[in-house]
Amino acid sequence: MRRRDFIILGGFSVAWPLATRAQQTAKLPTIGFLGAGRASGYGKLADAFAARMRELGWVEGSTIAINYRWAEGNTERLADIAAEFVRLKVDVIVTNGNVAIAAAKRATSQIPIVFAGAGGPVGGGLVASLARPGGNVTGMSLQEIDTAGKGLEMLREVIPNLRRLAIVANSSNSSSALELREVQKAADTFGLEAISLDVQRAEEITPALAGLKGRADALYVCGDPLMRDRRVEISTFAANAKLPTMFNQRSNVEAGGLMSYGPSFSDLYRRAAEIVDKILRGAKPADIPVEQPTKFELVVNLTTARALGLIVPQTLLATADEVIE
Repeated sequence: MRRRDFIILGGFSVAWPLATRAQQTAKLPTIGFLGAGRASGYGKLADAFAARMRELGWVEGSTIAINYRWAEGNTERLADIAAEFVRLKVDVIVTNGNVAIAAAKRATSQIPIVFAGAGGPVGGGLVASLARPGGNVTGMSLQEIDTAGKGLEMLREVIPNLRRLAIVANSSNSSSALELREVQKAADTFGLEAISLDVQRAEEITPALAGLKGRADALYVCGDPLMRDRRVEISTFAANAKLPTMFNQRSNVEAGGLMSYGPSFSDLYRRAAEIVDKILRGAKPADIPVEQPTKFELVVNLTTARALGLIVPQTLLATADEVIE
């Protein structure tokens, strides 16, 4: 006779096969999803990640568990969340952005960390090399060096008389700081006057932008969780100030910005899921090369362009991945 355990429920003995009970109580492989900003800024990205995991056979709540946590732009919160994931003994931590990755790396040298986007991961001390990361960290590089100059070149096509460019960046984020340097270099190549603004906290955004009045012809916003979280605030200011904007993520253009050019972050999160899949099946992050973006996207908001009195060349529209009207 097959062995059974008997438990008491409401005074009745109930037979429950040991195998069934073990299946229900066994801990699922768990992913700690660390978002540096607000949940609202990560919706499509988290969905892209979960969708690719399902395609690879990892169904949330069935064959895997995903614990989502949001730092909401609070740098100190990043360390707290990373420490929480260590206590929970998650199997993999997924995050993006150099500040969040660094916080996770400080919290653990054992749990694999997969980043969906990092700027200059070698120079930032996140991995030993792209080919052999070493340690417990690997993922996707953002490659701002290749995109910042091209984005500025596209902005000049829309604003032929561009002379003064304001650049907003978060210097405490090494990825944002790297992009800032590349935009400054491109601005110098094009003979533009660059006005750099350092914004590290939400309350600094409004005063910094207000100080631009009459000083700039366009605004380039470097990628950063804080900038993504405050994209509506930034786009609203730019609209009121009649200031064209350039970003590196489509979510900012969906919020009213003029243009964005950069890696497809949805694609980066899908590819991060593929790395997680490899790790859950036994691969070591130290042996998984850091990958480069392969899909880049140009998004143009024609509604914003018309409101600013700008004409976007048809040649540029023809190359756009999405035109918002």
